[in-house]
Amino acid sequence: MTQGIKVALAGAGAFGIKHLDAIKLIDGVEVVSLISRELDKTRETASKYGIAHVTTNLADALALKEVDAVILCTPTQLHAEQALACLKAGKHVQVEIPLADSLAGAQAVVALQMQTGLVAMCGHTRRFNPSHQWLHKRIAAREFTLQQMDVQTYFFRRTNINALGQPRSWTDHLLWHHAAHTVDLFAYQTGGAIQQCNAVQGPMHPQLGISMDMSIQLKSSTGAICTLSLSFNNDGPLGTFFRYIGDSGTYLARYDDLFDAKERKIDVSKVDVSMNGIELQDREFFAAIREGREPNSSVAQVLPCYRTLHRLEQQLNAAG
Repeated sequence: MTQGIKVALAGAGAFGIKHLDAIKLIDGVEVVSLISRELDKTRETASKYGIAHVTTNLADALALKEVDAVILCTPTQLHAEQALACLKAGKHVQVEIPLADSLAGAQAVVALQMQTGLVAMCGHTRRFNPSHQWLHKRIAAREFTLQQMDVQTYFFRRTNINALGQPRSWTDHLLWHHAAHTVDLFAYQTGGAIQQCNAVQGPMHPQLGISMDMSIQLKSSTGAICTLSLSFNNDGPLGTFFRYIGDSGTYLARYDDLFDAKERKIDVSKVDVSMNGIELQDREFFAAIREGREPNSSVAQVLPCYRTLHRLEQQLNAAG
């Protein structure tokens, strides 16, 4: 595909806005349809970004012949169902993390992608953040071997709000959403398969019905281990913080910033064409469409992550 790519974006919330801002920086790509739950707010956002078509129904956008691809930034529980609808309509699709909230849902999307040959990608953004890319390149060059990854994913969400502090219409999940980032990144950085996994969780929130605290252990076929702590109860600092412990150094990754063990900042600005992980993720999606190839973070590549999440969920359910 050499012509411009026309995109429909579903979900005009916090992450949808991040994608709209990123796409403005990418040549040859235009968002032509915006889909979200509240029509008036969606029209307001569409007007700001110069998007002509607005709807509350994904099917309306999929019916537009000019739409080549769809980016889904909708509630987790809709991801698999909507990704399947996009592929059935002949549209390339990028699904924000997670691909699904069940292994069966993830497997169904991968199966249909293989059948259609369309580009289907999941937004495992950590693969694209310059800090993690810098380390991945060192690992690939055999300059650094990962021995242990320690990760803290901490938020303060005792009520149902999104990243902008606004009320959410759906419930977030530590395992199927936030743990997915680290489970996939750990396998990606080690280059191995996750052979052992274990999880424990704290009490369920009486209104939200989810665990607010969780601890996960992983072991790769390479011998590397990972410890992941997650909380919706943490009152700052907020975010996800990675400590990479290896044979030739220790590194601290905080989103797009990277530091060595002495807290000296490492310049990662030349790693890629942008410092914005979402923009880099979107660039990969559109490049894969144009070049007719499998993207990094394709649904097939990330499926092992969802197998691991399924195993962890079975453990947690059995523990009661």
